Amino acid sequence: MSDHDQIPRLPKLMGRAMRPLPLAPLSVTLTLLARRIAKRHPGLFQRLGQYREARFLLDATDLPFKLLLDLRGGKVKLTAHRNVPQAEARIAGPIAGFLGMMHGAYDGDALFFSRDLIVEGDTSAVVALRNAIDDAELDLAAELTELAGPLKPFVQPAVTLAEKRSGMVLHRVDTLAGGWT
Repeated sequence: MSDHDQIPRLPKLMGRAMRPLPLAPLSVTLTLLARRIAKRHPGLFQRLGQYREARFLLDATDLPFKLLLDLRGGKVKLTAHRNVPQAEARIAGPIAGFLGMMHGAYDGDALFFSRDLIVEGDTSAVVALRNAIDDAELDLAAELTELAGPLKPFVQPAVTLAEKRSGMVLHRVDTLAGGWT
């Protein structure tokens, strides 16, 4: 990425404010969201092939916790941890980088080569995950809006405001920037 395309960082004050969050309810919510996505996009995890039983540590470096995407046993779990859990692969970088790649706004190759994104462990598993996410064309804003039920009319404006204020990409971008293919 060039200097003018800097990935936004979560403000340090916001990260500190998240430290006392109880991780159990957050983990339940994240797992429900991940399972909803898996149900709505069944090919997402099928495309992982031999890595359908892998664990991926998503280390958003500007968050006060780590996320573990655990695919073992055919049940998707996305849980938050203060200590580093075991995983076959670790992907580290700012949360905006993860979200931007998921939505097609950032090129995964560019993030990797600029060292904005660090990959450790089984890189083949990470490539498979990246390709599966690209293929699914996920839209977090749409998923959250649908999950909101009766609060649905309030979620989309809130997501739009959050995008404007944070600079993070929370919806699918029409043209894909590319990725690890």
